[in-house]
Amino acid sequence: MVSPITGTAAGVPFTALPPADGGPAPLIVTWHMLDAPRSDAAFASALPMNDVPAWRVHLGMPMCGARMVGGSMDAGLELLRKDPLMAALYPIVRQAVEEFPAALESIRAQLPVDDGPIGVLGGSLGAAVALRILVGTDVPVFAGAVVNGAIRLRSVIALFGDYPYDAESEEVVDSLDFVAEADAIAGRAPLLVVSGELDHPGLRADALQLVDALGDRSELLSIPGLAHPLADEPGIEPAPQLPLAREVDAGLTAWFRRHLAGAR
Repeated sequence: MVSPITGTAAGVPFTALPPADGGPAPLIVTWHMLDAPRSDAAFASALPMNDVPAWRVHLGMPMCGARMVGGSMDAGLELLRKDPLMAALYPIVRQAVEEFPAALESIRAQLPVDDGPIGVLGGSLGAAVALRILVGTDVPVFAGAVVNGAIRLRSVIALFGDYPYDAESEEVVDSLDFVAEADAIAGRAPLLVVSGELDHPGLRADALQLVDALGDRSELLSIPGLAHPLADEPGIEPAPQLPLAREVDAGLTAWFRRHLAGAR
């Protein structure tokens, strides 16, 4: 396989995997999980999609990987303990979305990717970024995919226990409810929803509801035995692909290959 290319795009760390010939090709952009794999390099190892004839550029999420405060997870964990929604998860998603247009422009300046529609993929919290790119920007997208996605941020916050919502946090959490945005998603691109059968029950329910709401613009790939993570802890450095991640990778590969063929 061609070696990964690492760098930064408008300040955003990335790990890029070239197509087999290393030449000009379409672009798929991904955003990783906060669970393992929790960095762009680790996500690239877990879901490389090596047989997709496209550049796969895995972006680092804010406060993760190379952008961890003080080089460790401690500061991020403290923010999650302090206020998981307003101090951690929402700022991460908001920053990742805001920095994407400049990062995309920089990727296109650095790598031989074409200027046509892109693919987007997000895992866990990264799914909220990918879905927000779909419903909140005009970047052309030929297909999207989410894996164990944060489809309703309210369901993610529930994993932290009772949360003291107020008017501002209610507005924020409702802005990241993508079942409510199903019509907008359906109007933008077909979406593959990958859901582990052992994922958190709330996230699993949201995945099924989103597929139902999207109708024929979506497909569900249900993975028996898959819980929420896609890699072993600590999930920061590249690691061998786990068998269940290989199943996810195969499904993503087939999905993006099919829609790339239709987009050309």
